[in-house]
Amino acid sequence: MSRMTDDDATRHEARLLWHANPGLFALLEAARHTGPIARVPRLGWVVTDPVLARRVLNDHGTFTMGGEGGVGHLWTQLFGDEMGEFFGGARHAEVRTRARDLFTEDAARDLVERAQGAHLAQLAGQLADGGSVDVADSARVLGGRLVADLLGLPADRPDDDYRGLFAAGERLAALALGTTASTELAPDLLERAHEIVDGLTTGVPDAYRAAGPDTLLGRCREMGLGLPMARGLATLLVIAGTETGASGTTRTVALLHDTGQQHALLRDPGLTANAVREGLRVAAPAPVIGRHVARDADLAGRALRAGDRVLLLTYRATNGAGPFEVTRDYVPETRQLWFGGGRHLCLGAAVARTQIARMLGALHSTGRPYRVVSRRAARRVLVPSYASLVVKPA
Repeated sequence: MSRMTDDDATRHEARLLWHANPGLFALLEAARHTGPIARVPRLGWVVTDPVLARRVLNDHGTFTMGGEGGVGHLWTQLFGDEMGEFFGGARHAEVRTRARDLFTEDAARDLVERAQGAHLAQLAGQLADGGSVDVADSARVLGGRLVADLLGLPADRPDDDYRGLFAAGERLAALALGTTASTELAPDLLERAHEIVDGLTTGVPDAYRAAGPDTLLGRCREMGLGLPMARGLATLLVIAGTETGASGTTRTVALLHDTGQQHALLRDPGLTANAVREGLRVAAPAPVIGRHVARDADLAGRALRAGDRVLLLTYRATNGAGPFEVTRDYVPETRQLWFGGGRHLCLGAAVARTQIARMLGALHSTGRPYRVVSRRAARRVLVPSYASLVVKPA
């Protein structure tokens, strides 16, 4: 397949962004012309440079997750002040330290195999028989199974249960679509959010009491975190572990197809780690990261004032390195910006990389390339993704 299909990949990615959130798409397009940092009326400061974005993420005293503009502000409204304090307090560091062994490279491989291995083998069998597979649907089910295992929730449930879990998380996250200009939730939105959370966390109280020490809820209990905090962390994991994982997986699969570069991967499976890194860099499943300016600061010669908001356009920052290229060398400026940075760097980064790699391995298990036979973008969602991406052997 010709490398001219880079244009196809760009077009499909643009459609995903547009269908997910037209306002975000417009902002990302306009930001092509704003320079590394600019003040945008009603939104605050917009940063598109990866080095500046990392400086913001690493300066936890100046740029916080709490307060207007930070994601911690949303979670405070949902779960109370204790949850809000968690994002910037000592408890956050303690949880990360005590749970770190659940997210090592080895632990990630074991987790993905345990939670997803049988499903991936079934998927590979379907392709070997010449059948088709909806990668987006599989990614939703697999994400749900992985999160259930990690939390210590019952994992032997039908696939439809995990589809429901994903859909509920998607509805909750979608309530934040209108928070680009303000992270203050209106009373009706907050009421809807609480209803969704109640459904999402139905099994959390029982798991909190019974989960073993090798699960996240078990660790929460051992650390003395109360049930309300455990519910908040469980909900956070559902969003982070399913939506961003499904987005990164399906879009990497599509990018490899649309650019024709899956052929290079078939010739040299050693490029898998590169393919995963490039897929995450180009897709940037969390296209915007918000922060609250807690005190006056200078950033690249611009005077930011306490109370201002900062939007890090990670999608624009990471895509500045160029289009998807499976043989691209590591780009130090972007590093893992798609996973955040500083002490809030995504703890599940190794899990995300592993599950994408395992999906690619399953799709290429026949030794033949796959082709996309149909696709449909997810509409009005916080994390741009595919609602359906059907592939079959070429």
